[in-house]
Amino acid sequence: MTGMPDLGVRRGRGRPPHLTRFLLLLAAILLCHAQPPDIVLTGTFSGSDNHTYREVPFKVPAGTGRITIELSYSGRDQRTVIDLGLFDPERFRGWGGGKQGAVSLSETDATPSYLPGPIRAGRWKLLLGVPNIRPGVRSDFTAKIYFERSGAAPAVSTFSSAPLRAGPAWYRGDLHLHTGHSDGSCISQSGQTVPCPAFKIVSAAADRHLDFIAVTDHNSTSHYGALRELQPYFDRLLIIPGREITTFEGHANVFGTTEFIDFRAGSASVPTMNDVFRQVEKLHALISVNHPNDPTGEECMGCRWLAANADLSRVQAVEAVNGGNAEGPLAGIPFWEAQLNRGIHLTGIGGSDTHNPDDKSRAGVGYPTTVVQAAELSERRILEGIRAGNVFIDVEGRPDRLLEMTAASVGATVEMGGTLKAPMGATIHVSVHATQLNGAITEVIQDGRTVSPLSEPAIKAADFRQSFDMAADGGRHWIRVNIRNREGRLLIVGNPIYW
Repeated sequence: MTGMPDLGVRRGRGRPPHLTRFLLLLAAILLCHAQPPDIVLTGTFSGSDNHTYREVPFKVPAGTGRITIELSYSGRDQRTVIDLGLFDPERFRGWGGGKQGAVSLSETDATPSYLPGPIRAGRWKLLLGVPNIRPGVRSDFTAKIYFERSGAAPAVSTFSSAPLRAGPAWYRGDLHLHTGHSDGSCISQSGQTVPCPAFKIVSAAADRHLDFIAVTDHNSTSHYGALRELQPYFDRLLIIPGREITTFEGHANVFGTTEFIDFRAGSASVPTMNDVFRQVEKLHALISVNHPNDPTGEECMGCRWLAANADLSRVQAVEAVNGGNAEGPLAGIPFWEAQLNRGIHLTGIGGSDTHNPDDKSRAGVGYPTTVVQAAELSERRILEGIRAGNVFIDVEGRPDRLLEMTAASVGATVEMGGTLKAPMGATIHVSVHATQLNGAITEVIQDGRTVSPLSEPAIKAADFRQSFDMAADGGRHWIRVNIRNREGRLLIVGNPIYW
């Protein structure tokens, strides 16, 4: 390391970073890691280094999918400034200057002022510039570098390093949104229909006071850079990376990865939809079948789920409600319940499928809302909550409605998504808790058929509890509840409990 005095290199344990702290400072994210960095670079600048540049090399191992760099240095109280830039083995990757925070790069997204692109193994270089250091001043710098392997699930969230809100709660979101990175559009300043920037859809979600969203442009990865830029500003709205895998045999949303997924089901490279599922599994992401009963053809190309021999046991969720289609021939609930009757435990979710953020109708952002019980407001925990199934769909996207359901038998109690072991003859005690649904009616669905275990199904207070008993017959069953208004319109779609 000729020409780099006082430079030391220490290697960590080579693990993916576990990010634990979020700080917005000068529109950047300061990352703190529970695990040690993979490389630590140290060095010193003095007054004689004023107005100079220094290259600090480091090696990136094969298989790296993301690099995160944290730079800190002393002497700020004496007005010392050290700028940061980056070169990969082939090209310039960015210059953040003196703004503080962490730099994060992957093939699909990067911190603003840096370029996304392949993370090549080999010799990379930090570029450190010194626009100001006073004579006689010493500044010690430390650059912590973290390597995240391809396919690694984020420890917290892809675009934020710590939960946006701590603690367990019911979190509300929209899991199906489009921008100009696919076919989302809106009206320009001069009144023209144009591809809509991501800022508009995220702003609309924030205006609806949602807790989380997933932007799911068709087969695209280009929107992830825009979302990474927006997340620090929208620090009360969790942005989950998503995309709509759009094939000729059906559509499916994938959540929780930014890496490329080959969507060409039926091609030589991806022979079947199951090959798409396998890619998603390797990336530790979550996949949901979208609008399975939509029309297909020129009206909606590939929209109906027609994937022959698709193994839906590899899928975690189904879009039971898409936009305003909660019931009728386009609703996804019959498809979902048919899979439940086959013994496949799938979480029912909803998404607005909004393509125009200016749409304020019931087809707009947040209609419907998917409400998830999660340990905190982070990508990892929201997706865990969906996998667990303690989820309900608020068809009208109200901010105050709640549905909770538990079932107890033989000393065990489970929530929606849970499974009871109930031997023949055992009593299953089911409890339902609803808020802000006064005057509505509880509908009980067992194995896809409406049953009537409640002598009085009406909800009689703003905070109301109901319960009923069922007898186990030794077979496999599931039960869930809907809430309807007095006119019969569907308001809430609950997820099943299994036994």
